[in-house]
Amino acid sequence: MGTRAGERRTGPKCIAIVGPFASGKTTLLEAILARTGAIPRQNPVSSGNTVSDHSPEARAHAMSVEATFATTDFMGEQITFVDCPGSIEFAFEAEPVLAACDLAVVVAEADEKKIPALQLIMRKLDDLAIPRILFLNKVDKAIAGVRETLKMLQPASSVPLLLRQIPVRKDGIVIGSIDLALERAYIYREYAESEVAEIPGDDKARELEARFSMLETLADHDDHLMEQLLEEIEPPKDAIFDDLSADLRAGAVTPVLIGTAEKGNGVLRLLKAIRHDAPDVEATRKRLGAPDGQTVVQVMKTIHTAHGGKLSVSRVLSGQLADAAELFLSNGDTAKVSGIYRMLGKDQIKQASAKAGDTVALGKLDNVKTGQTLSSAKGGIRPLVTLEPPQPVFAFALRPKERKDEVKMSAAIQRLAEEDPSLSLRHNQDSAETVLSGHGEMHLRVVRERLEGKNQIPIEGHAPAVPYRETIRKGAQQRGRHKKQSGGHGQFGDVVIEIKPLPRGSGFQFSDTITGGVVPKTYIQSVETGIRDYLKTGPLGFPVVDVAVNLSDGSYHAVDSSDMAFQMAAKLAMKEGMAACSPVLLEPIMKVEIVTPSDATSKIIALIPQRRGQILGYDARPDWPGWDVVEATMPQAEIGDLIIELRSATAGVASYKAAFDHMAELTGRLADEAMNANGKAA
Repeated sequence: MGTRAGERRTGPKCIAIVGPFASGKTTLLEAILARTGAIPRQNPVSSGNTVSDHSPEARAHAMSVEATFATTDFMGEQITFVDCPGSIEFAFEAEPVLAACDLAVVVAEADEKKIPALQLIMRKLDDLAIPRILFLNKVDKAIAGVRETLKMLQPASSVPLLLRQIPVRKDGIVIGSIDLALERAYIYREYAESEVAEIPGDDKARELEARFSMLETLADHDDHLMEQLLEEIEPPKDAIFDDLSADLRAGAVTPVLIGTAEKGNGVLRLLKAIRHDAPDVEATRKRLGAPDGQTVVQVMKTIHTAHGGKLSVSRVLSGQLADAAELFLSNGDTAKVSGIYRMLGKDQIKQASAKAGDTVALGKLDNVKTGQTLSSAKGGIRPLVTLEPPQPVFAFALRPKERKDEVKMSAAIQRLAEEDPSLSLRHNQDSAETVLSGHGEMHLRVVRERLEGKNQIPIEGHAPAVPYRETIRKGAQQRGRHKKQSGGHGQFGDVVIEIKPLPRGSGFQFSDTITGGVVPKTYIQSVETGIRDYLKTGPLGFPVVDVAVNLSDGSYHAVDSSDMAFQMAAKLAMKEGMAACSPVLLEPIMKVEIVTPSDATSKIIALIPQRRGQILGYDARPDWPGWDVVEATMPQAEIGDLIIELRSATAGVASYKAAFDHMAELTGRLADEAMNANGKAA
């Protein structure tokens, strides 16, 4: 057999491991590290001792909550693997990682319920133009055959799933695989290299059929191969391998390998496919549009360690990088490298330098953020990656249990937001709350656990306040007089105002029809100031909107009148007049767009009215086979934990976007509850 093109040494690679929640990604990484000698043995996830999922939060919840990096060596080449979380709540972790990777290994299993989650992942790889291999995991537990499984999984992929291996069974149990390109059988041995064997006679016909199907798919992109198949000429193996590699790198196919990561089965064949067929850093550099002739570094993740400070895990796309090197950001800022480290989970191994292709942690780049591009060129280069976190879908208001921890909490949240750019923090002026927003209940639970555990800050959290407003149903006229005498100059202000309701969304309007100078122009502005101050909290306890106030009459005292006296008079007039205007509570109504797998659409439509929502309609999601978009309006008060119910109804994959639509009157029990919660009786 000729030399395979893929066997040329191409420098260090970076491979993302992605897949639906609980598909076996962390187990696969553990098996890879054990097989390549990076760790002495493969530890099960249940042991709590895996290289990935090393944080207390990951182990407490038995799930990946952040991207974990591990570098190993295989057949003389360095490969960094990145274990990316499978839950949609932590999916944004993969965004800055995938952009700088050469290839993704998609871990999947024969589970129809996980197809929508698999589709989300495949779609993201399409968007980023990342080549991928699908590792069909847990084949020892699969009931259906692999070709039936691929038919089930194919709708999740925009390109053909190309079967490269088929299982060898004995008494119905998978004992090995047949490589369709090599035409060779491999008998599995637990936690060890498989034993090469002849293809069993009973499997020969099945192998020939599956191999011809593989070659037919490859021939779609190779006219010469198509001619050979039509003429029944056996193509050379090196040509087949070249086609497999070329089609993978071009994103024309997704090769499918099989195995059971828990037992280390199929791992060696996967590693060899990665080594031979995965694109190199040069292809990744070109895909991202990075310039040549200089050192270019892409930041994939930020980590704040307990003792080593801030680390920026980065891919060197081109050039060389030495410790103490000076790099430039696109805004002209400089960053000096203080330590270069090879990563193995939570452990770092210091090294003197890094070359193109290396994935390393760079120390103490204090002004550098995840997703930024660094360069040796003065002034920097344009950013190669644009990070756009999805709209948050869950929030809580938080504060430290002890006021002395407020500054400490703020700094801790800032560090957490550096590690996870999908977190959003804002201060609500109306409610004086600090509101943290994220992508699900578990996402924010992990944040809280890190604040309380890693940062030792006890936290109190609750649902954020709903921005209720109040308005009036009818108008009134009211006099307000403020008079006070306490020796020397007194205080005197006297106003007559007319209060009227305005159409919804009009806000506040002030006017005056003063004649004859009964209220000097000097104090008219004071009256408006007093009215605006009153409107911050109306008779129901909330800010007042959609009201017009006209100053029609009043009087003043040449000595005792003042700016403050007229402000007080205006407030008194508003306080007494508003009570006679039939005040009513308003609640914000949101326009909600829910994306859901089609088989769960009926569940989503059923739950919307339960949350006082109104369905506007639903339709197929454009360019997303098997998905729908449901549009509705829903009170903001009902949206707080909506995502929990949506995810429960859709195996964890539904999401939504919400935007303010209008304010609507709220009466009865719900209005009473809102006012009582705000400390005001109806």
